[in-house]
Amino acid sequence: MSLIQRLKDHFSRQNSPAQVDITQLPGENKQTSEIGTRATPENSLKYVYRQLWVDPDLRQSIMDIREMDRRDGRVKKLHKRMAATAVKGGLKLKTASKNKRIINAWKTFEQRTQLKNHQKLLSDARGLAMEGNLPLQLVLDKQGRVSGLIRMPAETVLPLVQTNGQFHDTQKAYNQIDLTTGTVIATFALWQLQLARLTPDSFDDNGALGRPYLDANREVWQKLVMTEKDLVIRRHLRAPLRLAHILKGATEEELNDYQAKVEAEQGQITTDYYLNKEGSVAPIQGDASLDQIADVNYLLDTFYAGSPAPKGLFGYTGDLSRDILEDLKRDYFDEIDSMQDVQASVYESSFKIDLLLQGINPQSYEFSVVFSERRTDTPNQRADLALKHQALGVPRELVWDVAGMNSSEVLAQIKAEAESDDPYPESAANPDGPNVRITPNNAPKGESATSINNG
Repeated sequence: MSLIQRLKDHFSRQNSPAQVDITQLPGENKQTSEIGTRATPENSLKYVYRQLWVDPDLRQSIMDIREMDRRDGRVKKLHKRMAATAVKGGLKLKTASKNKRIINAWKTFEQRTQLKNHQKLLSDARGLAMEGNLPLQLVLDKQGRVSGLIRMPAETVLPLVQTNGQFHDTQKAYNQIDLTTGTVIATFALWQLQLARLTPDSFDDNGALGRPYLDANREVWQKLVMTEKDLVIRRHLRAPLRLAHILKGATEEELNDYQAKVEAEQGQITTDYYLNKEGSVAPIQGDASLDQIADVNYLLDTFYAGSPAPKGLFGYTGDLSRDILEDLKRDYFDEIDSMQDVQASVYESSFKIDLLLQGINPQSYEFSVVFSERRTDTPNQRADLALKHQALGVPRELVWDVAGMNSSEVLAQIKAEAESDDPYPESAANPDGPNVRITPNNAPKGESATSINNG
């Protein structure tokens, strides 16, 4: 073989296209350029011991917070108010009104998964706040459609990850552990269990689960409850008025008879004591410093300082000024907005999987699932901002979105209302064709009048 022929063969082999395996999705079971570890050294060591058991720290944290929620009305009200504030107004699909296919798919998805049910959203939000995680199992029907989003107990979910924080196998990403027997109840693929996490150690670390809002406040809460209990015991023992009966020179028998007589009359109002010997009845006042509860106030302030909501929203106003309360409310609403984003993200990812099961590529459309009401701005502020956007010439769909409404639904209702008031709603269906109008009782002798206009 000549040198020229060998060079031709060499370059032809280099330029020939590589064979592509089309039986797998891009990136599935394929190596990438990622090196190093995603997990912290502490978490990497935990993952070695957590191959057969759930995270004991997270489980204990969730159990403590559930106990706090049952015993303390303040904690229960905090969780309930956060959840109710976050889901008020429900979900909406934020997309262009022209994406009819996506809009119709979202409406049916909401109905099948009960996302239009306020109690479902409230339960998910409360679980996210108390457990720090929102694991939703995607349940498929016989047609291969997502028919339910079932919330699983977060403390029973075990991510099957390597020491570097990546899944061993995306087909077996999570196990649900029976905490009584230690056996595996179920194994979920990565798509089958959608997980939302609150403040994980690292978002990219698949083994790092979220943390509840009040997990760092457990110790302060225990001290607060203990101090409040001591305060009640102190008042019970030291607050009542006491009397010292002094009988000078009385024998033990005389003293016992006097004690029995006085104690027998304790149920009645006693105003006078009669003694035939030298003696006296001296009152002993109760503790005069029972109003000194600075330690309780300090622990109460510390507890609410670590919670997402200010204590002024729960009745502890004190000398709190209105301006300071407004600033604290603004921080609280920022926390609610963040919680809404986390909760809505798991619904959006579940909806995208439902679209894929229908043969629709979600990447071909621009949409997002959000909560209707953002708590940072008041309705008046949103309306004022929408009017300013309209004055600047912003498109109508964006104006309705700024106002906090579902633009596609609003525009559809406006169109339906206009057609209901139009006596010729079908005339706009074919604007290029002849315009035929028939108006009953608009001709002589009560006959119909017909008008044909060819433009």
